[in-house]
Amino acid sequence: MLDRRELKEIASMEGGYFVSLYLNVDPMFNPKGDYMVHFKNMMKNTMDSLDKAVYKVVKDDLEKIEKYVTSNKRIFKKGLALISSTATSFWKEYNMNVPVKNELIIDKTPYTKPLMDILDNYQRFAVLLVDKESARIFIVHLGEIVEYGEVHTPDIPGKHKKGGWFALSQNHYERHIDYHIGMHLKDVVEKVDAFISGEYIGRLVIGGSEEAVSMVKGMLHKTVLDKVIGTVRIEMFAKNDEVLRKVEPVISAYEKKKEEETVERLISKAMKSENAVLGLDNVINALQEQRVMKLVFVKDYKANGYNCNACGYMSVQKIDSCPFCKGKMEAVDYMVDLAGEKAIQQSALIEVVSESKKLMDAGGIGAFLRF
Repeated sequence: MLDRRELKEIASMEGGYFVSLYLNVDPMFNPKGDYMVHFKNMMKNTMDSLDKAVYKVVKDDLEKIEKYVTSNKRIFKKGLALISSTATSFWKEYNMNVPVKNELIIDKTPYTKPLMDILDNYQRFAVLLVDKESARIFIVHLGEIVEYGEVHTPDIPGKHKKGGWFALSQNHYERHIDYHIGMHLKDVVEKVDAFISGEYIGRLVIGGSEEAVSMVKGMLHKTVLDKVIGTVRIEMFAKNDEVLRKVEPVISAYEKKKEEETVERLISKAMKSENAVLGLDNVINALQEQRVMKLVFVKDYKANGYNCNACGYMSVQKIDSCPFCKGKMEAVDYMVDLAGEKAIQQSALIEVVSESKKLMDAGGIGAFLRF
C-alpha cells in the first residue's frame, strides 16, 4: 500500500541510476489493450535517446521492467508504477486502482511525484476497532487494507462474581474497573489522534461493540470526530479481509454522497460560468486548451466523435481533416475514453460517477477547470 513515509525514503535514495515507469493500464481508457502500444513506444523512444553509457547502466532495469509488464498483464488494475535500480538492488511495484499518466523517467534518484500526488488527491480511510482493553488501527486506500498498529491494556481487572466481603465492595470495584477502562480509551484516543494527523487520513470508521464505540466517540477530539463517517459491528479478532468487507458498505455510502455533492457543485459552477463546463463538446475544447483540472463523467456514458490519427485532435463535429496537422479524422465510438486518456496525460484528476440522472441530463460529462 502507498505510504508517505516509504515514498519519502525512496525519493531520497541515491547511488546509481533509477528507472521509473508509470503506465495507465485502466481498461476504460485502453479498450483494446492499447497501453502495450504506449509502453513499447516509450521504451523505444527512451532507448533511442539515451546516452550509450547510461543505457549500458540501466539496460538490465529496462529489460526487467519490460518482462514484468508483458508477463503480468492480467493482474493489472488501473495504474502501474515500477521503480528499478540494479545498481542498488532496488525494485518497487505499485499496482493501483487509479490511472496514472504514462511516463518513463531515468534519473539518479527515483521519480515519485505521481505517487505523492495520489496520496494527496485520493481519500485515505482509517478504521479503528476498539473494545474495553484493546484497539486495532487500519488504513483503507484504493481498495486495499493494511493494519498499522495495536493498543493493548492487559491489566484491566475483570468483574468478580464472589459474594460476602467482595460483594460489599462491588460498587467501589466497578468504579476501579471503569477508571482503568477510561485510561485505556484515553490512550486509544490520543494514539488515534496522532496517527490520523501523521498519516493524512481523511475519514474514520469505528468498529467494535456498541458500548465501546459509543464510549470512544464520546472521548474523541472534535477534529477527529468530524472525520467519522460511520460505525460497524466487528469482532476484535477479525482478519483484515473481513474488516475490509464490513467497512466497504460504509465507505461506499460516503463516496456515493460525495459523488452527488461533486455533481451538484459541477452543475452549479458551470451554470454560473465559474471555471466549470458541461457537455462533451465543451469538455473536449477545454482539454485541447489544457484547462481541465478534474474530469467528471457517468460510468455508463458513451459518445461518438472524430479523432485525428496523427496528432490526437478530437472533435464532436464531423470534419474530414485535422485543422492542426491536416491528418485524417477517423470516426470513433469511444470519445469518453479518449477524453479520459487526454485528461490523465495532462495530470488532471478523474472522477467516474457510478450513476447520476442529474449529470446525464446535463450531458453525461463535465469538468472543473484550472482557469
